[in-house]
Amino acid sequence: MYVIVLFILLNIKWSFGNTNITKMHEKYMLRCIDLAKSGKGFVAPNPMVGSVIVYNDKIIGEGWHRKYGTAHAEVNAINSVVDKSLLKESTMYVNLEPCSHFGKTPPCADLIIETQIPHVVIANIDTSPNVSGNGIAKLRNAGIDVITGVMEKEAAELNCRFFTYHEKQRPYIILQWAQTADGFIDKFRLTSEQRPEIISNRLSRTISHKGRTEEAAIFVGTGTVLADNPMLTARFWYGCNPVRLVIDRQGKIPTDFEIFNGDVQTFIFTEHKNKDSGNNFAHIFIDNWNDILEQVLNCLFCQKIQSVIIEGGAKLLQSFIDVGLWDETRIFINNRFLFDGVKAPRLFNAQQISTEQLYDDNLMVFKNCSFSKMNP
Repeated sequence: MYVIVLFILLNIKWSFGNTNITKMHEKYMLRCIDLAKSGKGFVAPNPMVGSVIVYNDKIIGEGWHRKYGTAHAEVNAINSVVDKSLLKESTMYVNLEPCSHFGKTPPCADLIIETQIPHVVIANIDTSPNVSGNGIAKLRNAGIDVITGVMEKEAAELNCRFFTYHEKQRPYIILQWAQTADGFIDKFRLTSEQRPEIISNRLSRTISHKGRTEEAAIFVGTGTVLADNPMLTARFWYGCNPVRLVIDRQGKIPTDFEIFNGDVQTFIFTEHKNKDSGNNFAHIFIDNWNDILEQVLNCLFCQKIQSVIIEGGAKLLQSFIDVGLWDETRIFINNRFLFDGVKAPRLFNAQQISTEQLYDDNLMVFKNCSFSKMNP
């Protein structure tokens, strides 16, 4: 009887201790994820990474990857520690496996080993070809205790663009449009002089432009450019402009349109071979227009473009939807406008994950539930 009671008590104590340790790991990993978000829009094609260093349950150092080509999160965290002697008795938390190769910076795994940090807690394994578990192996071979999988789902969502790019070999695809409450994205325009109907309010447009700074590219079709002459830049928010991607199969877009102004890198997909390129823009030849989406996405993969916003028109958006080739959809729905015109794309196999009220607009966000040839 006493043996059984002792066994139960020890089991309870062990479970309670493990629960406390798990909560502690999750607390510091959440801080890593929060730090990593500060690099959004500045670090691509690198992932967003944050790191904290803990000694006696107290953070003594932290850092994040601030800009592509500069020091990684682990380096910044180590450099922020005032008393470096404490590193030998500390635990490093990082939301992505430390790199193990020489790129624009030296391997972070080597620095961790050099500073003799004995414990490392990691959320996600880096699935890119240059790392793919090699960083963890290097740490463990050096005698460092490594724990993985802490807040794995949350960390993977943070870097969904990075993981989609490396695992599916295509960019993370975001569909985006504004529509009226009754499902129209524009009025019918009888002349080329008619300007597009502005459906969403100023706050929605500001949020949309903020989103542009956080993605690598923005993609529109010929009809949208001819009708709207858009700049496709982030004018309402501070940050980097996305690369502009435009379909102009037959060369219909006039050369004095905004996409040719040279302000932002621009790729124009065409059926014409050896089409002239110019100041910060280039024509890219497509040889099979029956399979244009796959060719465009392969091109973007080769250009290391990890994410793209598809903003129109309705035909281009629907072509991605029809083959299930999208990851996220953002729809700004205005509750004031009601008119007849161009119908909004028809979304299906979608799971709504959030809704946000923006004065008289609603922003609805969906994730893709379907599977396709290029969306396994």
